[in-house]
Amino acid sequence: MNYYEPIRRKVFISFHQKDRPEVDAFIEEWANRQGVFIAKALGVSDNDDFIKSTKPEYVMSQIRAKYLEDSTVTVVLIGTCTHSRRYVDWEIKASLRQGETEPNGLIGFLLPSAGQRAHLPPRFQENWQQGEHNCYARYRFCPQTAQELRELIEDAHDARTSRAHLIKNTQDMMKNNGICKVCNLTHPA
Repeated sequence: MNYYEPIRRKVFISFHQKDRPEVDAFIEEWANRQGVFIAKALGVSDNDDFIKSTKPEYVMSQIRAKYLEDSTVTVVLIGTCTHSRRYVDWEIKASLRQGETEPNGLIGFLLPSAGQRAHLPPRFQENWQQGEHNCYARYRFCPQTAQELRELIEDAHDARTSRAHLIKNTQDMMKNNGICKVCNLTHPA
């Protein structure tokens, strides 16, 4: 009998703190219970150091060094106001950075609380298109099975070389949180 353990990729989770209960549930189910991936996320664990700075380049360097350096895939958990968050923008930008290392694969999952659709973070939107032809990122409803999630993570991992030429990462970084297009509020930092 040939039995093997599936590969568990290190996955960076990007999210809006307002969605923390759903993020915690996603990580608990898919990383801890199902063992699909190894979660790396800023602010999920009480042991995480928050990066206390308003300087985007410094924050990005810390995100890369502490969280992205040994991850290969970034999952953006998308709630109703995720698109307006500067840290999400910075994390996606850092994930897509090319040069010294390969970029991270990029997947977006719509959180259940967002309903049937949400506004995508602008940098994510720039790397995704309906039908997913000739684009870098993938966007889905939250997965229903471990196998489905594994396949999406592997596709994103492979995209680091097979679709890296499709990355668009040139827009200016968000300096402040934007106005949420759903609730018309600017959430504090």
